[in-house]
Amino acid sequence: MPIPEFVVALRSKIGHDPLPLPGVVAVVLDDRGRVLMVRRSDTAEWALTTGCLEPGEQPATGAIREVREETGVDVTVERVLAVEALDLAVAPNGDQIHWLCIGLLCRYASGDARVNDDESVEVSWFEAADLPPLPAHQARSVALALGQDERAYFAAGPWR
Repeated sequence: MPIPEFVVALRSKIGHDPLPLPGVVAVVLDDRGRVLMVRRSDTAEWALTTGCLEPGEQPATGAIREVREETGVDVTVERVLAVEALDLAVAPNGDQIHWLCIGLLCRYASGDARVNDDESVEVSWFEAADLPPLPAHQARSVALALGQDERAYFAAGPWR
């Protein structure tokens, strides 16, 4: 996975220390209700399209960009599904990241789903009943996208 230049610049100052980063998780549905997924090149696991937002980039714009970059598909963004801080992640190189994940419901607009960069090795549409295992926050976003309740999910914090 290529590291964004702004992250490289920050890492030159803070090393591997925890870095908070905003990211998007795109749940892309087609007109048949299928979910677009990528098989990641770093883990070989299936996942939704995800990505780090650039400084000043709006979440919807970032989701549209990430889906196009990774799959060649153009989408429209309909609504927020979930906003949650993930547990501290440690990259293979030792970088520590606190992701703030914004799940977004996206609809297929055009394009042929394909591997479009080096972040994935396979791209495919899945029926909702046939989804491979996903990390909890991604599975939650899919459930929210496919469900009838249009309220966004916000993780409960320690203030409760």
